[in-house]
Amino acid sequence: MEIKLKNGNVVSVDDGASCLDAAHAISEGLARSAVAAKVNGNLCDLSAKLNDGDSLEIVTLKDKEGLEVYRHTCAHVLAQAIKNIYPTCNLAIGPVIDNGFYYDIDFKTPITQDDFAKIEGEMQKIIAANTPIERYELPRAEALKLMKKYKEKYKVELINDLPEDAVISFYKQGTFTDLCRGPHLPSTGKIKAFKLTSLTGAYWRGNEKNKMLTRIYGTAFEKKSQLEEYLVAAEEAKKRDHNKLGRDLGIFMTSDVVGQGLPILMPKGAKILQILTRFVEDEEAKRGFMITKTPYMAKSDLYKISGHWAHYRDKMFVLGEIDEHGESPDGEEIMALRPMTCPFQYQIYKNGLKSYRDLPCRYSETATLYRKEASGEMHGLIRVRQFTLSDGHIICTKEQVEDEFKRCLDLSYYILDALGMRNDVTFRFSKRGASKSDKYIDNDEAWNNTEAMMKVILDDIGIDYVEADDEAAFYGPKLDVQIKNVHGKEDTLITIQIDFAAGESFEMQYIDVDGTKQYPYVVHRSSIGCYERTLAFLIEKYAGAFPLWICPTQVKILPITDRTLDYAKQVAEQLTFKGIRCEVDSRNEKIGYKIREAKLDKVPYILVVGDKEAEDGTVNVNRRGTEEKQTVSVGEFISKVVEEDEKKIIF
Repeated sequence: MEIKLKNGNVVSVDDGASCLDAAHAISEGLARSAVAAKVNGNLCDLSAKLNDGDSLEIVTLKDKEGLEVYRHTCAHVLAQAIKNIYPTCNLAIGPVIDNGFYYDIDFKTPITQDDFAKIEGEMQKIIAANTPIERYELPRAEALKLMKKYKEKYKVELINDLPEDAVISFYKQGTFTDLCRGPHLPSTGKIKAFKLTSLTGAYWRGNEKNKMLTRIYGTAFEKKSQLEEYLVAAEEAKKRDHNKLGRDLGIFMTSDVVGQGLPILMPKGAKILQILTRFVEDEEAKRGFMITKTPYMAKSDLYKISGHWAHYRDKMFVLGEIDEHGESPDGEEIMALRPMTCPFQYQIYKNGLKSYRDLPCRYSETATLYRKEASGEMHGLIRVRQFTLSDGHIICTKEQVEDEFKRCLDLSYYILDALGMRNDVTFRFSKRGASKSDKYIDNDEAWNNTEAMMKVILDDIGIDYVEADDEAAFYGPKLDVQIKNVHGKEDTLITIQIDFAAGESFEMQYIDVDGTKQYPYVVHRSSIGCYERTLAFLIEKYAGAFPLWICPTQVKILPITDRTLDYAKQVAEQLTFKGIRCEVDSRNEKIGYKIREAKLDKVPYILVVGDKEAEDGTVNVNRRGTEEKQTVSVGEFISKVVEEDEKKIIF
C-alpha cells in the first residue's frame, strides 16, 4: 500500500505496516530518531497501523510534539517507580507542561524532596530495562473493573466521567499499567536524561474542596548536556522568582493570619505601585479617559443584570448565605465584593440620556477587585484574591469599536515600552469558537459577528497572534496579551475585550443621528493589567534592579563619617525638592559596608560624600552595574537623574 508523506512523496509499505515500519522504509536514520507519528494529522504511537492512502509525518525530538511524547513517557516512568517504592499510593494524573511534566499522587505517608534520589534511582532501573510500552483499549465497563482491581480510585473517577460508549486506552510497561490517551515512546530505554525538580501540593482537579495531593515535577531532554543547561537556567530562574526575590527585597510579604492570596505590599512595593498608578492614570487622562470611583461591593441584583451572577458567581466573594440557585434562603439582601468595575461604570453612563455626539464615553478606574481563586492556584503576586486593576470601559457605537480597540492597544504598547516589556509579550485571540458551554451568553449570531469583527481588527493591525477557542469572556471575544514568568508559566498581563451584550442587558442607549434609540457596544480594557501581577513580572525581568523611574529609592547617599552627615542631608533635601526619591544612610558603619548594603538593595545611584565633597559641593557617583566612579556637582547630578527619570530610560 502507498503512504503519502509530508513533503509530497509516496512510500510503499506492506499491508498492515506500522508507522515505524514506514519510517524504516523512508530511512534507517529517521527510524532511529522517531518517537511518534502523525497519521492524517492525528498524533499517535509508532506502533499504530497504517491504511492505504494515509498521510504520514514521522515525529522526532526536534518537533515540539516529539519532546512532549518523550516527557509524557517519563511521567509514566515516574509513576511506575513511585508504585514500585510506595505500592499503597494512588495515582491521579501526569500531564506534560512547559519544560517538563508532573504527576499528582496520593501518598499514604508524606514524602519530601529528600526522597527524589531514591525515586530517580528506581526510574533509572526502569529505563535501563528498556521495557516495551504497549497500548491497548478496553470498553468502559472493563476499564472500570481493571482500575478497581488496582484500587486506583482517581482513575475510576476519571473513567466514570467518560461516556458509556467510550473506548478507553491504557499503556502497559512491564507489570505497570496506566490509564492514558497517549501517545508514548516505543520503550522506556528511549529516555536518556531526566531530573525530578520540585514538589508541591495540588488539589485533585484543582478544586479546594477535594483532597490535597502531592505533585512531583520533573523534566527530560534528549541529551544530558541539554538537561544540564536547563538546570543551570532553572537555578537562575529561582534567583529571579518574584515570590522569593520580592520578599528578600522587602517589596511584599504574606501573613497566615491575613490569609492566602492577600499579599501585603511593604513601603517599597507600595511606592512602586503608586509610581505606576500615577503614570498610568496621567496617560489615560491624556487619551480621553474619565476617572471614576465606584463601590467595592454591590447587591446581587447588579451582577444578575451583568450576567456575572449566572456565569461567574463561583469566582465571587458572596456576603451572606445563598442556596444552590444563588438566592437567599431567608430573603435577606445578598451583597458581593466586586470582581470587576464594568457594571458600576454602566450606571454612570445611564445617569442621563446620551446622544451619538457624546460617544465614545471612556471611563477608567484604578480598582481594587476580589476574585475567589482556589488555594492551589494562588502564587505570590501573580494570582491573588485581592488585586488592583487598571480597569476601563469604552461605551461606543459599532462604527467606533475598531478605532477604540486600536487606541486601547496603542496605550498598552506605550506602557509596555516604558516598562521595557514590549518584546516579552505574545498575543492570543480568545474566542468562544464552537463551544456551546453554558458559561457563555447564548447568542450564536452575536458571537459570530463579534468574533469576525475582532479578527478583521487584529488582521488590520498586523500583529502575530494565536487563536484560542473556549477562552473568551462570557460576553464576547478578547485579545489577551500574554507573558511568561521565569519558570515558563504563561499568564495574561493585559486584555482588551469586545462586549456585544452589556448595552442591551443594562438598557444603555443613545440617540442616533436618525433620532432612533440604539444599544452601544462596550470595549473592556486594562491598560497595564493587574498592578500586582505586573509588579511580579517586573521583579523577575529586572531581578529587582528596576529602571530608575520605577525604583522606590533612586539614590542612596552615604556619608563617610558623621562629620559629613549634615552635608548628606542637605544633598538629600535638594534631590527631594526636584522629585528624586532618595535616602541617607546615617548608620555608624564603615563606608565599605554601607556601599555593599546599597548594592544589595539594587539602588540605581550611590552617592558617597566625604570632607572633600562637602567642601566642594560635589558628590561621588557610583552607577548601578558599573565600577566607574565620577565626582560631579550636586546640580549636574540632579539634572542627569531628572532627565533619565523623565525619559524613562531602560538600561
